Amino acid sequence: MDWLERAAKLRQWSRSGTRAPHKPLLFLYALGRFQQDADGELRYSAVEDDLRRLLAEYGPPNRTTPAYPFHHLVSDGVWEVRTDRGPGSPGSGVRELREIGAAGRLTPELRAALRREPSLLGRMARVLLDLNFPPSLHGDLCEAVGLELEPTESEQFSAMRRRRDPRMREQVLTAYEYQCAFCGYDGRIGAVPVGLEAAHVRWWAFDGPDDVDNGLCLCSLHHKLFDKGVLGIGDSHRILVSQRFVGHSPAAREHVIALSGRPLIGPQPGARPVAAVHRSWHTSQVFHSSPRPAPAA
Repeated sequence: MDWLERAAKLRQWSRSGTRAPHKPLLFLYALGRFQQDADGELRYSAVEDDLRRLLAEYGPPNRTTPAYPFHHLVSDGVWEVRTDRGPGSPGSGVRELREIGAAGRLTPELRAALRREPSLLGRMARVLLDLNFPPSLHGDLCEAVGLELEPTESEQFSAMRRRRDPRMREQVLTAYEYQCAFCGYDGRIGAVPVGLEAAHVRWWAFDGPDDVDNGLCLCSLHHKLFDKGVLGIGDSHRILVSQRFVGHSPAAREHVIALSGRPLIGPQPGARPVAAVHRSWHTSQVFHSSPRPAPAA
């Protein structure tokens, strides 16, 4: 049985690039808990709050429930559910999962495979991360689910993933003249840019192309905030700041809140700006809540 392929091909609801990371998040959470206690099980009532926080932080902006993946992940052959009444999931109803003691864990076959081949856990986790989340979030997400992954050489899952275009970073940074499109940061060590990254607007994991009009040159801070849905791009290519973001320090006000309503910096004349279709995807699938009003002049 090819467990990596199963991880790569979780059945997820999909339409026009809509994000539905419910199953990958539960699967990552289960792998993290297995790493801590290989014989333990996850009682729904005990882990519901953890899963809800994961969905709120790493899922799409629309409201959802952890009961959905808790029940539906069973169909992918990697997860099992039992209740006080016996084996089998009662469905995706929150009240029933709570009241009849629903508990889930990885299937016996998968648990046995993970015991036989300890490195399998890390490889499965990396497949789930690569295919569902941008690299800027991988470290935070592993910490959130309690996963400790060994450092690894760049692993290639060529049968499961598209090839990235290695030219994109240079093309995007050149288009934005090596400065952050949000704040203008342009730091270098000698002639080498430092702390500047090429961000996908529509995530590569969700068919975002490696094109300049799907990219932004961002500093490390604003790249992370952009991928977490704190920052977005609105009409007329003006910066959006989520109302869910709270920061009282001068640094938070200066580097985040004060960006609201500002125009993007760049790209240079002749370079393609971010395409409307990619801006719309990020606004609907990543950006959280309503934008803050622009600060008064």
